[in-house]
Amino acid sequence: MDTKGGDSSQQGTDRGPAVEFTYRLTAADFEEALRARARRSPAARAQLLMGPLIAVVAGVVFSIVQDATLPVLIITLVLVVVATSWGAVRGLRTMARRMFSVMETYGQCRMVADDHGTAITGERASLTIEWTAFREYLETPGLFVLLCGDRAAGVAVLPKRGAQDPADVDRLRAILDHNLKRL
Repeated sequence: MDTKGGDSSQQGTDRGPAVEFTYRLTAADFEEALRARARRSPAARAQLLMGPLIAVVAGVVFSIVQDATLPVLIITLVLVVVATSWGAVRGLRTMARRMFSVMETYGQCRMVADDHGTAITGERASLTIEWTAFREYLETPGLFVLLCGDRAAGVAVLPKRGAQDPADVDRLRAILDHNLKRL
């Protein structure tokens, strides 16, 4: 994509038709994206479940070492699972707020995507990314979530509410299907 000077609307003759979205990201967008990533990505599921699993193992070992009775062991396990699950959810929310705080400075965004990549122009910054930077994508009812890899920082969020026309959502889905693996 040619985006010199922030003009991402020019298309070369070798490019497919572009689709344009205009939106303002919210913390809820990032939370929805991270939750969807945690449900569908094997690496994200492992990352999310690692804390509760370690806590359960530690609770069992501690109870065995202390010669705890069966009711104490069961209560310990339930409390550990509840506490670590709550902590995992809170961790996703915290990560979403941090990601949003970085992107909040972009303000109102205009995203143009074609067969070569996407150009996002915000009020204070712009960014151009080729599709090769992403490995896969997933779709939620309100978002397209582009994934660079196993790290949360490698997440791009494209809200469907930014579509100029309802058909643009289908056009972007077709571009993504052509260039990325769908989860």
